[in-house]
Amino acid sequence: MKIHEKVGLTFDDVLLVPKHSKIASRKNIRTNTWLTPQIQLAIPIISANMDTVTESEMAIAMARAGGIGILHRFMTIPQQAEMVQRVKRAESFIVEHPLTISAKATLEEASRIMKESDIGGLVVVDNEHHLIGLLTTRDILLAPSMDVPVENAMTPRARLIVAHRDEPFSNARDTLYQHRIEKLPLVDKEDHIVGLVTAQDLFKIHEHPEATKDQKGRLRVGAAIGVNPSDLERAKSCAEAGVDVLVVDVAHGHMDSVLEMVRILKKEIPSLPVIAGNVATAEGVEDLAQAGADAVKVGVGSGSICITRIVTGFGIPQLTAIEECSEIGKKLGIPIIADGGIRNSGDITKALAAGASSVMLGSLLSGTKESPGATIFRNGQNYKVVRGMASLTANITRREVEQQSEIDWDEWSEVIPEGVEAVVPYRGNLREVLHQLLGGLRSGMSYCGALTLPELIEKAEFIQITRSGQIESGVHDVTVL
Repeated sequence: MKIHEKVGLTFDDVLLVPKHSKIASRKNIRTNTWLTPQIQLAIPIISANMDTVTESEMAIAMARAGGIGILHRFMTIPQQAEMVQRVKRAESFIVEHPLTISAKATLEEASRIMKESDIGGLVVVDNEHHLIGLLTTRDILLAPSMDVPVENAMTPRARLIVAHRDEPFSNARDTLYQHRIEKLPLVDKEDHIVGLVTAQDLFKIHEHPEATKDQKGRLRVGAAIGVNPSDLERAKSCAEAGVDVLVVDVAHGHMDSVLEMVRILKKEIPSLPVIAGNVATAEGVEDLAQAGADAVKVGVGSGSICITRIVTGFGIPQLTAIEECSEIGKKLGIPIIADGGIRNSGDITKALAAGASSVMLGSLLSGTKESPGATIFRNGQNYKVVRGMASLTANITRREVEQQSEIDWDEWSEVIPEGVEAVVPYRGNLREVLHQLLGGLRSGMSYCGALTLPELIEKAEFIQITRSGQIESGVHDVTVL
């Protein structure tokens, strides 16, 4: 029998040793980090690719806050690609390929398109894609009938203020202000519609200055895929929709199937960064890096709703896994994402101090308004449902998506779940939850005098504590009001 030389430690087993600090204000602390060598984040937080955590609403909110969301894969390929598009359309410097409609279409059809796409206007074009008008929610809000054609309610081309496609962005902003308009169509020399600048997008730039955006000013978003043959199609579909990073999502990432999928993705879609995982050893990181992974997710069995360690007997306590994986990750230039086991802001600080570049959060974010989990009312309090992606129902959902049909009851007994379903308290807006988590992180960084995350790693010193130390760390000897 071989016994690992190290004692496996997790977050509750240690504390960070306070150090001399010259930091006068936590406002001076920067939390920017690298998701991959190609993508920088203003905050080191990623929302997990779980179907009760991240869909388009969560991904939009995460990117606006300076992090990023990873869309789960427990949906059809078209549904996932449409969610990518929804995030990419949420805001941008210029809306490329704005949604259009025919002048002969009805207001009812226009209203349906705007609601489905979550936008406030449509560009009206003729058969040759020439600009002939603009229709906004305001134009149809008080329409006496929804059966009338769009041309009866739109603002016609003759009354529109337009700009050329090559006009500087700053000029477009001035034009919107001077004419007090909300939308500025961009056309080419033949008057074909080629883009759209909106006042709302400009306001969002000012409102979310640290948002995670691409070169075109669009919010960044990731998408999870598996290792089945159809997942290459899923990856390509998401890439065409504009996804910024792909995540090969497998519970045990140190497998030939994962390594091969990473190689295929880097060959077929070389422009897209690939995150792979999950692993818990330095060997796992090294093999994924050699296959082409740009970042690696670390964590096996550490999630709050994961029972992999109980079912299989395998896993490594999360803090030790992060430390070992980040050491090899640093040598290879591969960012490490700590995925699982984080219950509070102190755990985030410890994970980053141990060498992780960012943390992936599931249950901590599943109770927010932006998560897609169902809301239930129990004992006078609101809760939201969260489930592990290896739970029984999640496994069945995945099979139904892959087979595009309902699963027979006989197949339910074949599933060996490694996750559970649970509820978490409703926590309100994501913004408020992130404010508390990041406030705790910045406070923690100030305790060792670290102005940046690299400084935190350099200055961090851990001390192992006993069970008595764990008790002492929490509220004790009082009655909490």
